[in-house]
Amino acid sequence: MTTSTDRNQQIQKLRELIADIDSGMLTTVDDDGSLHSCPMSTNGEINSDGILWFFIYGSSHKATEIEHNQQVNVSFVSPDRQRYISVSGTAQLVKDHNKMQEQWKPELQTWFPKGLDEPDIALLKVTMDKADYWDGRTSFKPQTIS
Repeated sequence: MTTSTDRNQQIQKLRELIADIDSGMLTTVDDDGSLHSCPMSTNGEINSDGILWFFIYGSSHKATEIEHNQQVNVSFVSPDRQRYISVSGTAQLVKDHNKMQEQWKPELQTWFPKGLDEPDIALLKVTMDKADYWDGRTSFKPQTIS
């Protein structure tokens, strides 16, 4: 059984692994069962509860996929550091303006030109269930955080 302290240490390790990776590939499941991936800007952050936040358009196909199937995967790669991370979790759309203000970064303006005034802007909350990572500097044996 994983204790709270162990989990906190594992999430801190995951935070260190993705700290300098600006984007992850978010994979969702479409209604027909096919998998779809797209790049999402994370600014290398995962909070201490194992939650990743992404900005998304609330009426996008990606949002519809998540409403129908909340199981997602986010993968991160840093080839120059031989680091590979796969985060499995559950996703949900969040339309809390205060939370959006808290998560907003100026570099997101590229995708959301009107910033937080975009009429269809929403947050995607991904709660980590499990993460596997390979850190080639130490070993190519996978490590698991759950």
